[in-house]
Amino acid sequence: MRYSYYPGCSLDATGKQYGESIHAVAKALGVELVELDDWNCCGATAYMNVNEVLSFCLSARNLALVGKAGNGKELVTACNACYTNLRKTEVYLNQFPEIREKVGQALAEANMKYEGGVVTKHFLQVLVEDVGLERIKANVKRPLTGLRVAPYYGCQIVRPYGIQDDPDNPMMMDRFLEALGATPTQYAMKVMCCGGSLMGTREEVALRLCRNLLLCAQEAKADCIAVACPLCQMNLDAYQVAINRNYGTNFSLPIVYFTQLAGLAFGLKSDELGMQRCIVPATQIAARYA
Repeated sequence: MRYSYYPGCSLDATGKQYGESIHAVAKALGVELVELDDWNCCGATAYMNVNEVLSFCLSARNLALVGKAGNGKELVTACNACYTNLRKTEVYLNQFPEIREKVGQALAEANMKYEGGVVTKHFLQVLVEDVGLERIKANVKRPLTGLRVAPYYGCQIVRPYGIQDDPDNPMMMDRFLEALGATPTQYAMKVMCCGGSLMGTREEVALRLCRNLLLCAQEAKADCIAVACPLCQMNLDAYQVAINRNYGTNFSLPIVYFTQLAGLAFGLKSDELGMQRCIVPATQIAARYA
C-alpha cells in the first residue's frame, strides 16, 4: 500500500511523537507513506474563520500536489484539523463552481492546477478500512490485555466531513483498540471539544472543557486516553497541572496516540514511538507491555 502523505505542521513540533509512531506503525504493516514534496500549512481551524477562500487556496495547493506525486489519488493525514480542512476543500471545490474558479485562479498564479478527484483519508481510516482489523490482529505480538483506554476522537474527525461512522458515538477507534487487545472504556465524551485553539485565547474555557474530558475518563477507570489529533493531545497532556491547580483535581492521566498503543502491541520499542515525549508520563504503560 502506497499513499501520498501530508504530515501537517504539528507533527514536526508539539506532535512529534505522533509522527514518529505513525511511521513506525506504517513500516511494521508494510504501508508506504510518501510525504508530499513542498507541502504547506492548511491554515488550521482558525484561518478558515478569518478568510475562507484563502484557506481553500492553501488546502487546494496541497491537493494539487497529490496529482504531481504519482502515488494515486488518496492523500493520508493524521491531524484532525488538517483532515477537516482538506476534506472541506474537496467538497466545496466539487460543489461550488464560484469557489472552484477563485481557487483555480490563485493556483494558476503559481502555475498549478487542481484536477479534482483526490480523496483525503485519516490515518485511522487507513489502518481500519484499508489494512483491516484482521491484519492488525495478526501483527500483535504483545496484546494490550488489561489496559483500559478511553477512546477520544475529538470534535472534527467525525463531522462535518469526517470518517464514515456514527457522529455521536463513533466506534472505529474502539474496534481498533480491541484488535490490539486493549479494553475501550465507555467514554461518553468521545466527540466533545477539548477547546482547541481556545487554549491560547480563552484559556479558562478550554481548561474547563479539558477538565470535563479528563473527569469522564477517570470515572470510567481508564488507564489512559487515546487520541487521534495533536492539538487534542497537547491540550489534555500539557495542561493537566493547570487544570489541577484551577479545579483542585489530581489528574495524572497519560494522553497517548492510538498509533503509540499500536506500536506497543506490535512489539516496537517505546522510544521509536515517542512514549518518552508525553508530559504526563506514559512510560509505565510502555513498561507494562515491554
